[in-house]
Amino acid sequence: MINLNKISLKFGIWFLGAMLILEIFLFFFLHTSIVDSRIEEELAALQARGNSHRDVLENSYNEETLHHIAVMEANADTEVIITDQNQNIFISSSKLDNEEQKIITKEIGQVPRDGETLENRWKSEKYISTVTPFKINQNQKGYVYMFRSTDQIQNLISRLNHHFIAGAIMILSLMVITILFLSNALTTPLIRMKRATEKLSKGDFSVNLPDMGDDELGELSRSIKILAEDLKHLKGERSEFLASISHELRTPLTYIKGYADVSRRKDIDESIRDQYLSIIFEETKKLSDMIKDLFDLAKLDKNNFLINRVEVELCSFLHSIYEKMLPAFTENGMELIVECKKNVNVNIDPMRFEQVMFNLLDNAIKYSNSNTKTSISVKSEKEMVVLIIKDEGHGIPKTDLPYIFDRFYRVDKSRSRDTGGSGLGLSIVKELIEAHDGTIEIKSEQGKGTAFFISLKELP
Repeated sequence: MINLNKISLKFGIWFLGAMLILEIFLFFFLHTSIVDSRIEEELAALQARGNSHRDVLENSYNEETLHHIAVMEANADTEVIITDQNQNIFISSSKLDNEEQKIITKEIGQVPRDGETLENRWKSEKYISTVTPFKINQNQKGYVYMFRSTDQIQNLISRLNHHFIAGAIMILSLMVITILFLSNALTTPLIRMKRATEKLSKGDFSVNLPDMGDDELGELSRSIKILAEDLKHLKGERSEFLASISHELRTPLTYIKGYADVSRRKDIDESIRDQYLSIIFEETKKLSDMIKDLFDLAKLDKNNFLINRVEVELCSFLHSIYEKMLPAFTENGMELIVECKKNVNVNIDPMRFEQVMFNLLDNAIKYSNSNTKTSISVKSEKEMVVLIIKDEGHGIPKTDLPYIFDRFYRVDKSRSRDTGGSGLGLSIVKELIEAHDGTIEIKSEQGKGTAFFISLKELP
């Protein structure tokens, strides 16, 4: 379980770290903003209180008013000191300490009517302070100094810090729970897919993954299921391929060994010996052709099959094929015709494409009766050239059509020595056509014949 949950642990730690950094940054920014805002509010309130005292003094300046202001501030959280313009004290709401004495003795310049801040360093100083000038009969009379102890502000900030810490703990707890849920929700499908790929690596293709939606995880799940099906099909094809090739090699080797043993007898008639040697030669040739086909397929699978494409005028090329194949058709009492207009150019390897045509035309001879016709025609469709090889042969059952290009697949299940080749010809044809960036399709109807459609890009 530890190994399976490793990605979940990594994801959780990474996500938690990222969220912690984000949370710390946001909390620091929010805390700083609130504290600065609160200090500004305290200074603004202190200055507003000083301005209020200024207004009272300017409306009614006398000893009673000064005493009234001092008494009012003595019962408040703030302190007031009223001085003349030379900073000599008229009255104070409490006994001055050294810090207050230091502040009121500061040299001040032209102070705005609405006052200004004298001290705002609440972290290091004992007081925050403002000063507001007041006038009597339009003449500068003195200043109203307002003080507020920073102990009260620090207590306020301390309570704010406690709230922040409590909020951070709550958010952190919710974050951990959320991360555990999300990491489990996100990594559980990955763990399932990891187990599925482990099964595939061991050759077990019975992968059963649930539908995971249309997101990337869903696409990955579907890809793994498709891979499992493809590997299962490939394994089946490999087993069938090995069985087929074993059979195909065993059959001619059995003939060769059997007839060779008989031919070695001294008492055998010479005419019979010659007949047996002919059979040995025939089977040896078939075996050689099959091995050559297997080598060709192996090269095509490794993508190192040489395709030397050149520009070819297709009609001339097909007529040359016609000249080479016509004797074989004539010998079997069949007709071969070519229907092609001039100036159709394609980019092909003449030697390899000749191999394609010989394979298809050879099949037409094998699977057609005498007095039938095989045609080769060409037509153009949307910048493509479609080459059609159509015969009037036996045709192919619908059930066999999807597998006709598979290796060693034969419609003739008897694997007759007279009618069957190696079963590799159409596989090679398909590989060669695709190596030319083309496609090949087949249409067939039993008793009416077969047509192959080869599509290639037409050159301008």
